Amino acid sequence: MNDRIVTKLFYHPGNASMAPHCVLEEIGKPFELAFVDRAHNAHKSADYLQLNPNGLIPVLVDGDLVLYETAAICLHLADTHPDKKLAPELGTPERAQFYKWLMWLTNTLQSTLIAYFYPERWVDAGNVAGAAQVKAHAEAKVAGLLDQLEEHLKTNGGPWFLGDQYTVLDPYIMMLGRWTRGHARPARDLPVLGPYLQRVLARPAIQRVLKTEGLAQPWV
Repeated sequence: MNDRIVTKLFYHPGNASMAPHCVLEEIGKPFELAFVDRAHNAHKSADYLQLNPNGLIPVLVDGDLVLYETAAICLHLADTHPDKKLAPELGTPERAQFYKWLMWLTNTLQSTLIAYFYPERWVDAGNVAGAAQVKAHAEAKVAGLLDQLEEHLKTNGGPWFLGDQYTVLDPYIMMLGRWTRGHARPARDLPVLGPYLQRVLARPAIQRVLKTEGLAQPWV
């Protein structure tokens, strides 16, 4: 990648685009942000659906590559900027653990949070009581998943999720932890996970994202 802008992230503040946005800031190469106005269903427009037929945010356009799915974008950015060391070396046990947690974040924790935020998707139209039940069960499941993050952090031996090496897992966890702000037991209240999230938030790249996206406190 050269110094001219060839990378564009389609984003909406605080959405699933936040983790790739943080990774791009961490890398420090030029990139462009393209705001997707969810209030006017821009993510369902014909033009946007050409980029992501699922009508979901984010999308990364990197030269001729068009890529969606948050975890895939984060992994692509780590792999195309190996000098930044945002993922463990290929073929190592650490890399295998990295893959495990990245898949777990997107397939388990993030998907459960989606059920929490959009419970009406899982019941018949107008079933208010059913939607409330889905939301309550999702929040209860999230609590147990946060406990898994907490237990891992207790034993990993370093300031970041994989230990001494800061990786794309860290902004991803921060983003998902942020989504629990309204829960009865948010991520910030856990004794080890909470201070960890504050360490991630303190990184200059993360602070730039919070400012650019116009996100007000509490950030997590």
